Amino acid sequence: MKKIILSFVFLTTCLLSLPVFSQIENEPVALGLPGDNLNLYAVLDIFQKSKTLEEFERAINSKDANINNLDLNNDNFIDYIRVVSYRDGDSYSIVLRVTINSIEDQDVAVIEVNKNRFGKAVVQIVGDEELYGKDYIVEPSAGDNLTPNPGYLGYERMHTGNYWNGVLYVNDWPVIIHLFSPSFAIYISPWRWGYYPSYWRPWSPIYYYNYWGYHRHYYRNYFYRRVGYVRYPLAHSYYYSRRTSSPIVRRNRANDSYRDTYQGRNFRKPEGTVLPRTRQAFPESRSRTRQAPETRSVRPSSPIRRQPMEGVRQRTPSVQPNAPIRRQPMEGVRQRTPSVQPNAPTRRQSTEGVRPTTRPAPNAPMNRQSAPRGNNPTRSDRN
Repeated sequence: MKKIILSFVFLTTCLLSLPVFSQIENEPVALGLPGDNLNLYAVLDIFQKSKTLEEFERAINSKDANINNLDLNNDNFIDYIRVVSYRDGDSYSIVLRVTINSIEDQDVAVIEVNKNRFGKAVVQIVGDEELYGKDYIVEPSAGDNLTPNPGYLGYERMHTGNYWNGVLYVNDWPVIIHLFSPSFAIYISPWRWGYYPSYWRPWSPIYYYNYWGYHRHYYRNYFYRRVGYVRYPLAHSYYYSRRTSSPIVRRNRANDSYRDTYQGRNFRKPEGTVLPRTRQAFPESRSRTRQAPETRSVRPSSPIRRQPMEGVRQRTPSVQPNAPIRRQPMEGVRQRTPSVQPNAPTRRQSTEGVRPTTRPAPNAPMNRQSAPRGNNPTRSDRN
C-alpha cells in the first residue's frame, strides 16, 4: 500500500512539473542588443540551401522568410541587407552589410568559408560586435547523434588536439560548390541607399516576442551550435581590416534606441557558448595536458637560472675543463713559472741584455769594420 501511495505522489509531482519546464523552454531569450532581430542560425540555414550569393541575398530579405527584422536607422522600416564578398586565396568572406544612410554603412555579420590543406571546407558566421557583442559565432555541427565526420580522424586531430571534434565539413553545400567553381566571380551587391530591387518592399518590424517564435526551433537542434572561437584567425583578420562600422549605430545603441521591439520587457539571456566535445569526452588527454607543465623542470634541456651557474663555475673551475678562467690569475701564473711553458714568448728587455755576451753563430756574417785585414789581401799584396 505504501508503495502505491509513493508511486502516486511521484507521478503527480512529475505531471505538475511538466508545465514549469515547458514554460522555461518556450520563454524567449535575448541578448539585449540589435542583433536579436537577425537570427544568425536562420541566416546560416538559408545560406546552406542557397545555390548562389544572389539567391542568398534575395532569401534573407524576403518578407515571407521572416528572417530580417533589423531597423538600425530607426525609421520604422526594415533595412535592406546587402551581400558583399571578398576572397583571399582559398578563403571567402561573405559580408552582410546594411546601408544606414547615403554615406554610412554597418556590417551585420560575416560568413567565413575556408578550405584546409586537405581540401575540406569549413564555414562559420561571425556576428558583428556592435550588434551581437564579442565572439558571437555560429557554425554547423555534426552533433552527438549524427554520423561522425572526418573531423574526428586524420592528421588534424594530432596537431590540434580535440579542437576539431564535431566540426561539419560543407563541401557538398550548393553555395560552397558555386564559390570554388572556376566560373565564380566576386559578388558585390549592386543595390545602395535609395536604389533597391523591384521585388523588395520595406515593412515595419515586428515585436521581438513574435520574431523569436518563428525561430526558436533553431536554438535546440544538433545542426547548428554557438562557439566562442574563430577557426581561422588569419582569414578573419583579412576581413576585419575591411570591416565597416557606423557612428549612428553606436550612438543609437548607447541611447537604448533599439529597445522598442522588446515592448519594455526583459527576456532571459541565452546560454553561453557551446564548445565542442574536448576535455569532457577525453579525460586522458586532459590529464596529459595538465601534467606537461609540471614535468617541464625535469627535462635536461630546461634552462636554469644564470646566477647559481656563475657561482658554481667560480667555485669549482676544475670540474668544467672548457669553462673560461679569469684572466688575472693566468697572468700571475705565467710570470711565476715561465719554464713550464717552453713555447711562451720571453720579455724583450731580458733578451736584449743577453745578446751581446753570446758568441755569434759560425755561419753568421761578420761586420766589415771588425774583420781583420790579413784575411782580405789588397791589390798591392797580390802584385
